[in-house]
Amino acid sequence: MSKRSINGTDFTAMVLAGAKRLGDHAEHVNSLNVFPVPDGDTGTNMNLTMTAGVAELNNNGSGGLGSRANTLSKGLLMGARGNSGVILSQLFRGFARYSSSYEELNAIQFAAALQSGVDTAYKAVVKPVEGTILTVAKEAAKHAVHQARRTTDIVDLMADVLAKAKEALANTPEQLPVLKQVGVVDSGGQGLVYIYEGFMEQLTGKAKPIDSMPAQPKAGSVSAFTAVHPAEHHDATAQAKLDTEDIEFLYDMEFFINRTLGGVSHANFDEDQFRKALSLNGDSIIVIADDEVIKVHVHSKAPGEVLNLALKYGEITQIHILNMREQHRELLSTGLDAAPMPELFADIPAEPARSEDPAEVPADELAPYGFIAVASGQGISDIFKSLGVDVVLSGGQTMNPSTEDFVKAIHSISAQHVFVLPNNSNIVLAAQQARDLLEDERSVTVIPSKSIPQGIAAAFAFQEEESVEVNTDSMLNAVSHVKTGQVTYAIRDTMFDDLEIKAGHYIGIENSKIVATEEQLLETSQALLAKMLVGGDEIVTLLIGEEATEETTESLLGWLNETYPDVEVETHDGGQPIYYYLFSVES
Repeated sequence: MSKRSINGTDFTAMVLAGAKRLGDHAEHVNSLNVFPVPDGDTGTNMNLTMTAGVAELNNNGSGGLGSRANTLSKGLLMGARGNSGVILSQLFRGFARYSSSYEELNAIQFAAALQSGVDTAYKAVVKPVEGTILTVAKEAAKHAVHQARRTTDIVDLMADVLAKAKEALANTPEQLPVLKQVGVVDSGGQGLVYIYEGFMEQLTGKAKPIDSMPAQPKAGSVSAFTAVHPAEHHDATAQAKLDTEDIEFLYDMEFFINRTLGGVSHANFDEDQFRKALSLNGDSIIVIADDEVIKVHVHSKAPGEVLNLALKYGEITQIHILNMREQHRELLSTGLDAAPMPELFADIPAEPARSEDPAEVPADELAPYGFIAVASGQGISDIFKSLGVDVVLSGGQTMNPSTEDFVKAIHSISAQHVFVLPNNSNIVLAAQQARDLLEDERSVTVIPSKSIPQGIAAAFAFQEEESVEVNTDSMLNAVSHVKTGQVTYAIRDTMFDDLEIKAGHYIGIENSKIVATEEQLLETSQALLAKMLVGGDEIVTLLIGEEATEETTESLLGWLNETYPDVEVETHDGGQPIYYYLFSVES
């Protein structure tokens, strides 16, 4: 089978096959995590990111290749989770930028699009590391550009791309010593190879027929977040305190504007003016625009005016309208505090009602600061709320919030400046990508906290009366003075530095390095704390996980008090999964 070009239909089929191939092997990608811990999540993040992309493609599955690539790119960008997901979204973003003006791509153009994706991804990462998904993509694209001069057959070219990607993947342990040490290849690179394998299967006719796009995961199952409002701290439920008629913007609307359809000459789209026009009779406004499609979400009291406004810019598709007063009446009649929202709106946060007429909340009515934090475990979430955090995104190592989750969380806060605490190294990129997407409309600072203890320390350091710059410096300084410990269990045998780790044994991680392993949880926790506590350390905080027993915790506290009598010890019920204990050591 030979093919001199691929069109929009071919591209969609390749993406579907790639997404399915990745989804079928997501657990294998997870198993390649360098640390032998039960939360290796690269496969999950890439799978969720790809699923978000193809779900968006499903909403606009017509047109040429360039149009479909842009639609896929938008879905990937907003659905990106974790570092691997963000990099994957950037690879396809660059691909879409190159191919946007093409109905079809020949071999040379396809290779150039792959190279454009690599260029975009490398620019998006502050400090690119070789031996990762970036390297696999780079070597494959470079080889594609070379081979495209020698063949006009897309099938042959994709075979060369896949072979080179596999070769680059196999070489990742030679570029990243930690991979060689634990005997694995790079997990993100493996995920990309699976996507390319799906592409190849589709081009050669070996892919199994796929009837429809994968369903987008429910936000609540992976990364739903809860907006924290003062009413939640009272005995009565928030819904019971709200009168139905007080819901001013009662129609919850979501739709797409297809700029390519309608058969009329559409007006130039000014996103700022469009937002202002929507805000005259609405709030909870989310607009995601590109050259072909505009996605709109708004709570409005005049749905007809919203649709008339949207018609100026193209044909309206995928219209969904929900009457929130009707929903509230049903809530009150059943006695529930929160209604099960339709899946379409499951990840759209509620926002406080705004005043009657102004298009924007006046600056003097905005809070000076707002906070978003990522946390897993009810106890940890409660700690952040008590420290003044406005929105807590549910997530952590195993549940990375997407870029869109952060965008919507930022939109839900009426503040002049928003600070974001990712609290995980694998979440920082998605938070920064959300900040960059909103740079023209919101003032946002991402404090690159890489653990829950660092995030808590940063929140403690915040001072309401200080400037953004002073608070940023204070929080960064607080983060730098916190040592973090984590205790979990190993899921496979491996060697890490000089430690021989057995599957099922417990491991202690200081910052990002495994420093202790024992057969028993108590001994592992003690060994980890002994390495963390050095001269001058004064405060130890224990966040107790959901699987830690009271007996083990009491024994650990007794050992701490006896061995380190001068150290102040605090304990909190964190409720976090996977990790029996999180330790914070401060001087």
